[in-house]
This record gives sequence, structure tokens and C-alpha cells, in this order.
Amino acid sequence: MPPQWLETLAWISLGVAFLCAIIILWDIFVAGNRQPMGVMEAVWPITALYLGPLGLWAYWHWARVGRPEEQDQGEPRPKPFPVKVAIGVSHCGAGCTLGDIIATWIVFALGLTIAGLALPYEYVFDFTFAFLLGIVFQFFAIRPMRPEMPLGQVLKKALKADTLSLTAFEVGLFGWMAIMQLVLFKNPHLSPEHASYWFLMQIGMAIGFMTSYPVNIWLIRRGIKETMA
Repeated sequence: MPPQWLETLAWISLGVAFLCAIIILWDIFVAGNRQPMGVMEAVWPITALYLGPLGLWAYWHWARVGRPEEQDQGEPRPKPFPVKVAIGVSHCGAGCTLGDIIATWIVFALGLTIAGLALPYEYVFDFTFAFLLGIVFQFFAIRPMRPEMPLGQVLKKALKADTLSLTAFEVGLFGWMAIMQLVLFKNPHLSPEHASYWFLMQIGMAIGFMTSYPVNIWLIRRGIKETMA
């Protein structure tokens, strides 16, 4: 069992993150502030699940439709390049995060371990699901921007744009997961049935965001990946 102080902190962090995600969902679907790019309506609340108040602040400051300060003679004001990169990372991170959540619960439910350690299976399943969902997210980002492009080319472009980005995200996350299981909770290993596991995964996903950021700068500047804003 993780220490009680860590469980308490974890529940607070997770509760705040869920509240931030709900606020974003309410603002989009109830208040009617729909995103110009439909896939971002999933990206922003998922981002809030691991960045919490920072994700909510980013949505409110960079993405909320209709803010007067974001308008320039009726048109959206161009965002600075670092903001465009961060939104691109959040787009990739949303697919990785959702894939990691699904894969982790599958590995736990099936009881898959090697020498009592679930980490090897988590790596395989997490990357597989993150890759598939990341490409789906990227596909539905490119498709509205390039409606004239054949579906096969859109898929090829999505693979080219997101493979390096999501791999960089997973490298950061996987490194932190190794620290979680092999250093912080070596015996016994921390399992996803504890809130502490998901609190530490929030940290890991934030690390993944940081490791993916420089890769997205390179991808966008090379024209391999288009900006999401």
C-alpha cells in the first residue's frame, strides 16, 4: 500500500483534474463554445486529466472560442509559435494519454506480468494503443484541413506527422514509469487500483509533454506536421 499522505494527495490531484476536464466539457458542449477543429473538443478535456488547472488555463487562454481579446477585427488573433507547438503536443498527448489509460487497465485486468512486474506488458500495450489512437486523432485533425486529399494520403500524412511526436511523448512517460516501478515502488510494485498510481502517471504524462515539445518544434518547422491552431 502507498503511504496515506500520497493517497490523499493523489485523490486531491485527480479530483481537481476531473473537475477541470468537466469545466471544459461544459463550456464546449453546454455553453456552446464549440471548437473550430472538432478533434480538439476531445483533446482539451483529456489534456486537463493530466495537466489539471494548467490544462484548464491553457484552454481558457488559448482555445476558448469568442474571447474578445482573441479577436482582431472579427478574426481570430494569430497565436505565438510556442503556443502553436504546445497545442500540437497536447493533440499528440491526448491520444497517448487515452491509449495509456486503456492499455494499463487491460494489463491489470488480465494480470499480465513477467517475474511479477507488469511494466514490460504495459510498455507494449501502452505504446500500441497510444500509437493507434494518436494516429486517429491526427487523421481527424488533418482531414478537415485537407478535404480534397485522398484518404490514403491523409493517413500517410498522419503517420508521418505523429509517429515521432508520440514516440517522444512515450519515451518521457516510459522513463518515469520505470522510476515508479523500479525505484519508488520496487517491492511491492504500485498497481493502477491505487489513486497514487494515477497521480504519478499524471506526472509522467506531463514529463512526456516536455519530451515531445522539442520534437514538435522540429516537425512543424520542417513542415512535416501542421499546426493545430
